[in-house]
Amino acid sequence: MIAYQREGAGYPIVVLNGFAGSRVDWDPSFLAALEAGHELILVDNRGMGESGGGEDPFTVEGMAADTIELVESLGLDRPCLLGWSMGGFVAMAVALARPELAGSLVLLATQSGAGQAHVPAAVAAKLRDLTGSPEEQARGLISVLFTPERAAEVETAALDVVAGSRAALHPGVVGRQWEAMERWNGGGATGRLGEIACPTLVATGTEDVVCPPANASALAAGLPDAWLARFPQAGHAFMADYPDALAALIAVFLKVQK
Repeated sequence: MIAYQREGAGYPIVVLNGFAGSRVDWDPSFLAALEAGHELILVDNRGMGESGGGEDPFTVEGMAADTIELVESLGLDRPCLLGWSMGGFVAMAVALARPELAGSLVLLATQSGAGQAHVPAAVAAKLRDLTGSPEEQARGLISVLFTPERAAEVETAALDVVAGSRAALHPGVVGRQWEAMERWNGGGATGRLGEIACPTLVATGTEDVVCPPANASALAAGLPDAWLARFPQAGHAFMADYPDALAALIAVFLKVQK
């Protein structure tokens, strides 16, 4: 069972979170801005949050199949698929498997797979670290999602929230998610980007140390119909740095596709 939450009204946007994230982990300011004029379908990837299916090994393509089933079961008419980081992998996999279901893609801080720069080992260690206290884990995670200046602000404002999310993680599911991403990075969509015909917005933070911004440029260049936006002095979680500006850009992008 895949858990989801519906908020707002208007053109539907299916919101797919990244590695070790659930639907409750999005920046609330970004969601509030994005909800203006849109219905948000916030999804827990398998094994995360309230979703089942995390017991066995799984793949990005399997998570895409979950998303396809959800889109069909809700009767959504060619929604936008918005994916951050690993969620972007899932969005691309849906567009490749069932192109008629995807009205558009919004790909945030993500990459296409083989041939692109992957997470540096020191950064990966902090993303995956489930040792120490939840607060220690949260500090390590925040340090790689934001620039140093913003990380200090986020720690002050939201350390307890991030720590609570880390404490709820299941190590087995986190490991299986990581393995799924590693398999994607060995192939993914790189050789098939030309098959993604729907309009796509690619956006990145210029200081992203998790998914280097050069990946966004290469991704946009490989897609037949893509916009590219670079948000300055922002890291991997740049939607929390520019919630209103990013939501406004997405709204304009979706409006001109109609």
